[in-house]
Amino acid sequence: MDADTTFASRSVREHLVRGALGLPLLVAAFALIPLTGPVVLLLAVPAVVLLRGCPTCWALGLVQTRTVCALPTSPSSSRTSQEPVASQRG
Repeated sequence: MDADTTFASRSVREHLVRGALGLPLLVAAFALIPLTGPVVLLLAVPAVVLLRGCPTCWALGLVQTRTVCALPTSPSSSRTSQEPVASQRG
């Protein structure tokens, strides 16, 4: 069965950058309401896009990204060309 990678990014670095940009935007969207009014809630839109949902979705995506990046690229990539194949043995 394949792992669910709905929230995963291409790399852990990319995912951390998305979080570093999205989380401050989300905090600012709610923290600045008393100063600027509800118009500042528009900051939540790019924050949600960067986080691919809520902060919990971002954290889940981080775990998925780490899992995907830790997997080997293909099952045959661990086999070297120098290993004998059973049918070729004499």
